[in-house]
Amino acid sequence: MKNKRIQAIAGAFVLTLIAAGILAVYIVKNMPNKNMVEPYDIPQTRLVIGDKWLKDTAPPFLEGNQIFLPFDTIKKYIDNYIWYDDVLDKVTITTKDRVIRMKTGSLEALINERPMELKFSVQRKNDILYVPIDFLDDLYGISLNYIAENDVVTIDYNNMVYRTAWPNDARTYIRTGESIKEPIVKKYKGQGKDELELPRSSQTSLIVFEESEEWYRVRTYDGVLGYVKKDEVTISGSQYTIETEEEKKPPVLTDGKINLVWDMTYSKKNIQLSAEKTPGIDVISPTWFEIIDREGTIKNRATPEYMEYAHKNGWQVWALFSNAFSDIEGTSIILNNSDLRQEIIRNVLAYASIYKLDGINIDFENIYKSDKDAYTQFVREFYPLAKEQGLYVSVDVSVPDGSDTWSKCFDRKALAESVDYVCLMTYDQHWASSPNAGSTAELSWVEENLQKTLTEVPAEKLLLGVPLYTRLWSQSKEDGKLSSVALGVQSAWSNVEDNEAVVAWNDVSGQYQTSYEKEGTTYQMWIEDKNAVNMKTSLIHKYDLAGACVWAANFADENVFMIFERNLKQVDSYEEWQTYYSEPIMDK
Repeated sequence: MKNKRIQAIAGAFVLTLIAAGILAVYIVKNMPNKNMVEPYDIPQTRLVIGDKWLKDTAPPFLEGNQIFLPFDTIKKYIDNYIWYDDVLDKVTITTKDRVIRMKTGSLEALINERPMELKFSVQRKNDILYVPIDFLDDLYGISLNYIAENDVVTIDYNNMVYRTAWPNDARTYIRTGESIKEPIVKKYKGQGKDELELPRSSQTSLIVFEESEEWYRVRTYDGVLGYVKKDEVTISGSQYTIETEEEKKPPVLTDGKINLVWDMTYSKKNIQLSAEKTPGIDVISPTWFEIIDREGTIKNRATPEYMEYAHKNGWQVWALFSNAFSDIEGTSIILNNSDLRQEIIRNVLAYASIYKLDGINIDFENIYKSDKDAYTQFVREFYPLAKEQGLYVSVDVSVPDGSDTWSKCFDRKALAESVDYVCLMTYDQHWASSPNAGSTAELSWVEENLQKTLTEVPAEKLLLGVPLYTRLWSQSKEDGKLSSVALGVQSAWSNVEDNEAVVAWNDVSGQYQTSYEKEGTTYQMWIEDKNAVNMKTSLIHKYDLAGACVWAANFADENVFMIFERNLKQVDSYEEWQTYYSEPIMDK
């Protein structure tokens, strides 16, 4: 009896061991792998096209913010027709309407056989030919992105259809393969009391490429490739590009009063512009394109980084395009040659396409009066081609009744009929070498010239010029010689404080004015600051103009943008401005 009991106990023990073993095997077999591994195991910049990591190709590299891809990679995966001439050491790219030729190491390219300056060149590195890809993404119809966190460049074709998925919660894992036994390459940090909640955002979105019975092949926002279980994510509808609609669409131009701010990109700024610190900007106009010779060669100062920053801040970019102010004869030659006009227009619009501009601001100055009609014809030829690309076109004109070459050379009425907006340069009433000291732009002078211009230009197309620079005039008592320097808002008021000068408000000029003597020299200023801006922008409501154009961001302080924001975006009428804001404020 005792032996039977022992045998029963032993049998039960054996069965327990077997059951425990089976359970252990089951647990081990079905226990998810919780080990984390690096998503990329090669220490170099990686290239991912769609859901494919190109391990066996030469890596891309970055120079500044420019992405360079190996020529062979472009030829195999993006453009089968890209061509390299090893004798001439040139790369040629052809599209439906362009032939682009780039010589290795040269910043000068030929686009449709016309020279154009680039910011980036074809390079040879470690005996591998590299092509800058950033400015070609629009031509190739690809979306390009660099994710610094994982040192990966991603490329997607804009005509491909993808689905988007979102993790259900922080228990969603991205794995290296289609099994819970595969290690994890991406997991999420949740929110809330239980730290499981994940908000839906671009940072948590997953691009879905393929699917099997239980798994999706995905790529994360930060460029990680892997697999996710279907029951751990929620699928949305389809989208046609990797970029979100918000990222692709440029900022929309306001329906209200427009504020265009010129940016002298060849000169330093006193403050950093941003939507937060300098509100009230709708359009930024960088001084990017300039004709530099009589053959129509265009100097290019544009950068993709500037475009990206502007759009992120909600500003449209209307690049300024100018003639050579100092070569009036060269301008005449170009304006009177239809072939040169055509080539210049074609090249400017090619740049507009490359940099994805929102508009062009045409700034031709110092023109023969006899070339008035030729200039109008140039603008008339430019406009329809620019509109075909979806661009806004504005043109700059000086005030009426000035000199032949700086004022009477503009047919303001005809130009207004040929463009979207006319920028009236109501400043330089007293220019740098003026024989008399005086204001950059007295309020009464501005209003008088505005009234004259409105007889030729419709109010709904007119942007009123607002200067932000003050001329510090100095006149020696010894020889009477008069000279001036241009100061920004901060520098003008610093000059007042440093010299303990007395300022007084001038109702006629709509500015604070000062005069002081020092070491045998008399100094005078009519200060362009937030108070002067306040007075001038009131005229935009008084005459129901389209908005303002401001020269220039480089002279500004943050206070003037608070006035632009208030007067152009918040004040509804001239009567409202008169009631609440018509008095000057004495603080810097």
